[in-house]
Order: sequence, then C-alpha cells, then structure tokens
Amino acid sequence: MDFRLSDETLEWRDYCRKFAREVIRPAAPEHDREESVPYEVMREAYEWKLAGLDWLQELQNDPEGLKGVIYAEELHWGCAGIALAISASSLCAAGIASSGTPEQIGIWIPKVFGTKEQPGIGAYAVTEPQAGSDVKSLRTTAKRDGDDWILNGTKTFISNGGIADVTVVVATVDPDLGHRGQASFIVTGDNPGLKLGHKESKLGIRASQTAEIVLEECRVPGDALLGGEEKLQRKLERARTGQSSRSSGALATFEITRPTVGASALGIAQAAYEWTLAHLADRTENGKPLLQEQRIQQVIADVATEIEAARLLVWRAAWMGRNGVPMTGGQGSMSKLKGGDVAMWATTTLMDLVGPEAQSMDYPLEKWFRDAKIYQIFEGTAQIQRLVIARMQASEYAERLEYAKDVANGNGVVSQAPGNAPGDKAEAPEPETVGAT
Repeated sequence: MDFRLSDETLEWRDYCRKFAREVIRPAAPEHDREESVPYEVMREAYEWKLAGLDWLQELQNDPEGLKGVIYAEELHWGCAGIALAISASSLCAAGIASSGTPEQIGIWIPKVFGTKEQPGIGAYAVTEPQAGSDVKSLRTTAKRDGDDWILNGTKTFISNGGIADVTVVVATVDPDLGHRGQASFIVTGDNPGLKLGHKESKLGIRASQTAEIVLEECRVPGDALLGGEEKLQRKLERARTGQSSRSSGALATFEITRPTVGASALGIAQAAYEWTLAHLADRTENGKPLLQEQRIQQVIADVATEIEAARLLVWRAAWMGRNGVPMTGGQGSMSKLKGGDVAMWATTTLMDLVGPEAQSMDYPLEKWFRDAKIYQIFEGTAQIQRLVIARMQASEYAERLEYAKDVANGNGVVSQAPGNAPGDKAEAPEPETVGAT
C-alpha cells in the first residue's frame, strides 16, 4: 500500500488545476449569472486535451485509477457548472459502455465526444417527472414497429438535455417486469421526435444546462437498441421466469460514476476551504490574526479533516473500480455520499465562519454554497446512497458468515475472503433507484 501519487499523476493534477484557474474561473461568473452554456470553455477543454477521446485515452491508461477523480475535483474547483458542462457527456458514454455491444461502443462513443474541431455533447436520460429516484416506475415506453422502435415519454432534470448530439434514453419495453423490462436506446440530436421541453433555472450549477426532454413518436432504428435484440430477449425471458438479476443497466451506469461525483463535490469543498483561508489570512480581531484564534482553528481543522477523509474514500473506490476489486460493501456509494455531505456541510460551516460577508455576491463563497446542494441529490440522493450501503453491508456480512462456517467446517475454502478478490461475485441487490441526471 502506497498513498503517494506518482509523478505523472501529480503533473496531471497540476495541469487540471491550471486549466481550472486560467480558463474556467474567469468565465464562471458570467455563465453562472446568465445561466448560459459555456461553449467556448468546452472548446478550450478540447484544445487542452481535457475533453474528447484524447482525454478518455488518458484515463484508460491510468494504472492507479485516480486521474478521473482528480480531474473531476480540480475542474469543479474551478466551477461546478462549467465542469459538468464539459464532463456530463461521460455519463452518456458510460451508459453506452455498460449496455452496448462492442460495435455500438466503437461507433457511438466517438460520436458522443466528437473532435477538437467539432466537439460533441452527450446526455443520459433516466429521471422522469413522476418517478424521481424510482427506476422501476419509469413511464417512458419503447414499442416495436417493424424494424424500428417508437419511444414516447418525458424525461426531466437531464444534464445537456436538448443540446446533446447523442442521448441515451432508458425506456420500458415490458411494463409488467418493472425495471427488469427496461432497455436503453440511442437517440440522435437531429431526431424530429426528440424535443426540448422546459429548461430549468437552478439554485446552483447554473452553467450546466438541465432540461426536460419530450419524446413524441420518436422513431429510432433497431440498431439503436443498446446491447441488441438477442440480449434484450434473453433478459426479458429471464425476468419472466424469475431468473433476472435485480440490478438494472441504469444502476450499473450510476455505480461506475459514483466516485467521480464524490470527487466533484470535493472540488467545491476544497475551493471554499482555500478561499476562506486566504480571506481570513490578513484579518485581525483585537489585534490578533484571526487564523490564530482557537475558535477559527477548530473549524479549519474540522473542515480540513472531513475533506481529507472524503477524498480517501473517493480514491479508494476509484482504485477499486480501475483494478477490478468488487465494491461489495458499497464503497462506491460511500464515496458519493461522503463527498456530497462534506461539500454541503463545509460550505455552510465556512459561511458561518466568515460571517455576513459570506452572503455577498461580491464573494464566491455563496456560489459554492449554492453549487454544493445538488451533490446530495443527483445520481442517487444521500438517502438512496444510505439504502444502497446498508443493503450491501448486510449482504456482505451474511456472505462472510457463510465463509466463516466453511472455514470452521473445512469445506474447500478459497484463499481470500468474499469481496477481496477480483471477480468476486458477492453482490447485494441495490434499491431500484437512481437520482436526477
């Protein structure tokens, strides 16, 4: 075990911070105020090779598995809304990667990201007005019409909704089977059956477009079904005979992204923490520097400790994902839960510490406070993460009890306990829930 980052990873962190400082932060106030899409910053990200296929290749070649979460933290240190505008396409790509055939992955992921000359935008559409975090209640339908599929329904709170070149839509093909009767479909931005609905005006992450999309008799070809027809029919048959897994494609996609969401939240907390230190550094009270006051030091110590603790959870989950270690104890959900809670708590605590100035729009602390809240809500609320963790912990505990009995009885035990070996199958059923995308 070695907690030191490699020289290459340290250089990557510094490079991401440089982009956040020199490109993102100067543009952040205007886009936050105007709630506008930061297209010019998105194009710059491609120039810096911090978006697109070059960026994806950089992450794929990372043996530590930490470059992705470091990237997310540093760009969110710059501005959460702009960072999401740049990176939200990766959720669409994750949806394709988790459900698509090799041929579909090869075709559509490059289209999601586009090129430096013509950057692409992707969206992942799960959440619905009446479903919220409840995946099994999705009402968007997909029905066969010859060789095509016809999609109808409404998705809400969709990042990049209405401006995406490629949207992955999760729809129900057999309502009787709940989430087991769902499938994912590729819908291109030029499809006449895909329309932009209401664009949300939000408390935070205002530079990231969040919108409703409406699917009205949206016709897509048969090969737009991710995974293909044969895979879907096998899945439906297993579900009808009671053999289906309780996890869904949407849940699999969100599990992949949870450590990155936790890291994103930490970028906000780190930005607020660093600004508060700088803000208080030259201030005095009764002739004594504020940073020497014990009441100030108590808060600073708590904030720093919570950020570091959350970062270690994020890094562990990212390392596990990269190295094929199953997160049987809910480690991915832990990292997202802790990161989101720390960001909200830290920004609130630091505002209390700074005092009346903290609410002024002349200072950035109020923006970080506004940005932080969504990280307790989307991609699975904090409450949902607790359900996931509790169920997976209970399942892992039961698995370990069985393992201990096998050891005691000498029944052909393996060299590693459940949950420790790559490829271990111990896995708890997750709640049939996700959050806004």
